[in-house]
Amino acid sequence: MNNLSRSAALLFLLAFTGTGALWAQAYPSKPIRLVVPYPPGGGNDTLARMFAAKLVEAWQQQVIVDNRPGAGTTLGTSIAARALPDGHTLLLSSIATHAIAPNLYAKPGYDPIKDFTPITLLAVAPTVLVRHPSLAASTLKDLVALMKSKPGEIRFASGGSGTPPHMAGVIFASMTGTRLLHVPYKGGGPAIAGMMGGETQIMFDTAASILPHVRSGKLQALALARAQRLPDYPQIPTFAEAGLPGYEVNAWYSMHAPAGVPAPIINKLNAEFVRQLQLPDIRQRLQQLGSEPVGNTTAEFAKFVLAESNKYAAAIKESGAKAE
Repeated sequence: MNNLSRSAALLFLLAFTGTGALWAQAYPSKPIRLVVPYPPGGGNDTLARMFAAKLVEAWQQQVIVDNRPGAGTTLGTSIAARALPDGHTLLLSSIATHAIAPNLYAKPGYDPIKDFTPITLLAVAPTVLVRHPSLAASTLKDLVALMKSKPGEIRFASGGSGTPPHMAGVIFASMTGTRLLHVPYKGGGPAIAGMMGGETQIMFDTAASILPHVRSGKLQALALARAQRLPDYPQIPTFAEAGLPGYEVNAWYSMHAPAGVPAPIINKLNAEFVRQLQLPDIRQRLQQLGSEPVGNTTAEFAKFVLAESNKYAAAIKESGAKAE
């Protein structure tokens, strides 16, 4: 949508703000497009389809999941940013779309704050720090001491420069006053394989991805970025318990709409997603995906996104990571 068309659409929509309540009751009046800036079959796509199915049940309106992967999530996110702001195009947003990619790419094609209206934070996937058994550091304090004695020698794996696991390591090193040697792989799977093969010594990853390898005994978890321990893994301490309070570097999933969607529609969307997050089957499925449901207000979520964007902007600048 060009700027002239978007301006005309906004003027048209503004004409209805005086009857916002009635308009919200009529919404949705046509199929909803849910843009997912990831390929089909992955965790983000699974999450999107789960919530899309609940929207169909609740509103008896078709929801089309539109997978638009590419360019580190910026392709699909840019498409959503330019959509008509009538609430019929939504974006399954994430830490990648709104905290990492806009700071990693020189020209992402959108502004994560100005071009979107926040709806709600759906879920958080806590980060786990794991070590290879060959590394002589069985606790977080041991690891930090070892890193200080061998600056820049401890190798940590990630699925690529600028990915959430990479940023998790950068922020960890910054908070502990240490240096790590980053070893980027071409994806999370190869990074985990490299870890288990002893090519690298530590890794930061989501609980869902890494904990099966902890359960098998091939890797040891040193700390979990969560307020409380996981019931299924009571032996893993939180970062605060292990000696690094304030380390809150987790993946997250959310919903955004293009900027300019009227408040009554945003409020209706927020209420619906918050309702869904209380459903037993949704909560159970999120738990299976290693994620914890949230469902906050639009104001709370807006504050969260801004803080996350600022945090990762600083981490990316410190790391020197760039993407074209």
